[in-house]
Amino acid sequence: MRHAVLPSPLGDLTVARDERGLVGIWYPEHRGGVPTDLGARDDDAFADVAAQLAEYFAGRRTAFDLPLAPRGDAFDQRVWAVLREIPYGATRSYGQLARALGGPGHAQAVGAANGRNPLSVVVPCHRVVAADGTLTGYAGGLWRKRFLLSLEEPDADAGGRLF
Repeated sequence: MRHAVLPSPLGDLTVARDERGLVGIWYPEHRGGVPTDLGARDDDAFADVAAQLAEYFAGRRTAFDLPLAPRGDAFDQRVWAVLREIPYGATRSYGQLARALGGPGHAQAVGAANGRNPLSVVVPCHRVVAADGTLTGYAGGLWRKRFLLSLEEPDADAGGRLF
């Protein structure tokens, strides 16, 4: 395992990877804190991540092409896979994600798994909103969620966002 600290418009991001892929991206004030067992710091080993994040923040990238290896149980992994299917510029509710996973009554469990997503930005948990379209919790703070959703705001003639 190794990690780096990369600058972004949302503050310095701590990123970590192991031999399988990217395991985490954390904000400076990430809810739950940044893990301390991230191995040696090696900023040179993350040029691919830095480049793709820079393209995303510049509005030139709508999807990431990085090997991912987030750590979580089977349910978490299923939720995170569904998060990756939410298109750039769109949002989904916790209930919609629960229905997609076959359990319409499991919106709270989906919300909890969403909150455990260790790959901020790359696995787009910021695209999940309340059923009425309002913004709810985000590990990096609601101001970062607003920033990311604004960055992804579709053009008016493209049909707009779901909420």
